[in-house]
Amino acid sequence: MAYWLFKSEPSTWSWDQQVAKGEAGEEWDGVRNYQARNHMRNMKLGDRGFFYHSQKEKAVVGIVEVCAKAHPDSTTDDPRWECVDIKAIRPFTEPVTLEQVKAEETLGEMVLVKSSRLSVQPVTEAEWRKICALGQTEAD
Repeated sequence: MAYWLFKSEPSTWSWDQQVAKGEAGEEWDGVRNYQARNHMRNMKLGDRGFFYHSQKEKAVVGIVEVCAKAHPDSTTDDPRWECVDIKAIRPFTEPVTLEQVKAEETLGEMVLVKSSRLSVQPVTEAEWRKICALGQTEAD
């Protein structure tokens, strides 16, 4: 299993909206960055991800699972853009803020710290476990 982080502005797509989609999940559409698209192309069914609220909140707020492999993004006719579908698994007991992540020496190399603008990014297993621990949330 691989781990990822999906960033969203809560005013555009929030954790609550993701949860409301239930088992069917929702397309992670609208991504127009080649690196982020390539990450989605590498995702497998069952991969887990952090759901991250950007802008004001800047915090990991939940865990999602990839429920459909990369496919054409329905929001464009441009064949270059693909997306995956994700479904909500569980909320974080305590949101983990970007400030907390940056304060953890062991998370200093995390993509969220190094390249915070990337909307879809990989997370190592060690980073996954550390952030889940910080958020008092089960990692598996």
